[in-house]
Amino acid sequence: QVQLVESGGGLVQAGGSLRLSCAASGRTFSLYRMGWFRQAPGKEREFVAAISRSGSGTYYVDSLKGRFTISRDNAKNTVYLQMNSLKPEDTAVYYCAANWQSGSYYDLKQYDSWGQGTQVTVSS
Repeated sequence: QVQLVESGGGLVQAGGSLRLSCAASGRTFSLYRMGWFRQAPGKEREFVAAISRSGSGTYYVDSLKGRFTISRDNAKNTVYLQMNSLKPEDTAVYYCAANWQSGSYYDLKQYDSWGQGTQVTVSS
């Protein structure tokens, strides 16, 4: 399995931006589809965005399109989540995940490896 470590979370005011990073190690990063999920207190973990192995395909939950952008740098074994125009409802722990096989990009059960998460808090 690949090991994943997220960073870049923190406290930001509404309307601000953050860029999350997820560094991978252990196996060939470019063989994995990558995804970002988030979990707010008292809620289930939900899909945010995903990216194909090459980076040519990106997928988003409809409600976040236009504000969040996922990207990857296979040379650096890193996937990113650029978050703009943040809102208090974006407050959550954000997790990156790796999918070795295929299946739906949107289904968290398809992902084999998970990071420990990074807290994002958006104040109003």
